Amino acid sequence: MHLDMTLLPIVAMLFLPGAWGQSGSSSTLGFVVEATNITLPAGSKAVLPCHSHRMVWTQDSLKDRQRVVHWDLVRSSPEYSVERILDMSPGAHQRVYNGFNKGRISVPDSAFNDGNFSLIINSVVTTDKGVYTCNLHHHYCQIHQSIQIQLNVTKSARKERRYWDGERTVFVVLLGKSVVLPCVNRRSLWREGLQEDQQQVAHWDFQPPGVRPDRAGRLVDLYASGERRDYGPLFGQSKMNVEEDAFTLGDFSLSISNLKPVDKGLYSCHLHHHYCGLHERRIFRLTVGPPLPSAPTTAPSVFQNDVAVPRTEVVEGPRVVNVILPEHRGYFVQHLGYFLATFLLLAFIVVAVIVLTRRRKKRGLEYDLRRPDQGHVMGGGEMSLDCTELRTYNQAPMNSEHKNNLLKERDMAKDCNKDLVKLWK
Repeated sequence: MHLDMTLLPIVAMLFLPGAWGQSGSSSTLGFVVEATNITLPAGSKAVLPCHSHRMVWTQDSLKDRQRVVHWDLVRSSPEYSVERILDMSPGAHQRVYNGFNKGRISVPDSAFNDGNFSLIINSVVTTDKGVYTCNLHHHYCQIHQSIQIQLNVTKSARKERRYWDGERTVFVVLLGKSVVLPCVNRRSLWREGLQEDQQQVAHWDFQPPGVRPDRAGRLVDLYASGERRDYGPLFGQSKMNVEEDAFTLGDFSLSISNLKPVDKGLYSCHLHHHYCGLHERRIFRLTVGPPLPSAPTTAPSVFQNDVAVPRTEVVEGPRVVNVILPEHRGYFVQHLGYFLATFLLLAFIVVAVIVLTRRRKKRGLEYDLRRPDQGHVMGGGEMSLDCTELRTYNQAPMNSEHKNNLLKERDMAKDCNKDLVKLWK
């Protein structure tokens, strides 16, 4: 909880730029517990909430049960135990719980006048050893404070001393001697003679855009005694208002009617309870937007012979409306892409098959033309020979009249054909 309260001023300074200047004087203006941005249309009513149950004023006429002090003793040996030593309130005498301690242990009767709640122990005994706790409770202000002191008993005067062990103060006291365990709190709320109603104050400030925080204007001051101070004509014109029973309900909210652009700015609610030491501040950044469109006016009722014409209303049953949403263009393009890709893939496969088939046929034909067959057996026991075979057995001398190789090849082809004809015959 303490961490959250520590982070609130940081959040306020981050989200509300106007709070930067005011955060430097948080000790005098109050601790920021809330920072809010509010945007409302022009002409509407704004309510800036500012609530605190700790500011509810209930006069303590008896002054008896608002403040209490009590001393407790915690023993760790021979076994752990917790014992209430005494308690005291302003409207009652101190009460000692153990009969053995009556007249031996006490607190000054003027404790709630001077703030001295020290515990006096006369004739210290060994059973007085332990950790003593001084508890101060203020139920009206909801404040609880405590302090711990450890008491050790010794039989040697040289061992008497007082020191700090890192957690609490330790008293080493000689057996049979008297000791005073200090518990002093001189804050004003623990003492008498204070007028609580004059120490509770609530006020609202307004900081227009572009105005420094120290130049913010005061709107209203409220006191628990009933006194009220309004600044400026806004409260007199009933444009701004804070409830009269604010201290009774703890509600100090500021209402602003008929918002206008000039109402834009930073509003801050300050709550001060000097009696309880309470100083809180709530910041609201109000932004006024454009007005809402006017609602359509209804036609006036028609009267005939001073008698209103009744209107019949037809109650229609529920209707089911089927809405067909057209497919998005991207959906069609996507499916078209799938179809084209499939078609191109099939076309590529067909072309590849055709090309491979033609190549295989061409290679087979070339192989048949180039293969040297030894011979083919024909009908009638005859054998056909290739031209190449005939060339090997036909080695007739070349005619010397052929003078070039081209003519020689032609003659060789003719001779080959003649031989083939003879064989067929």
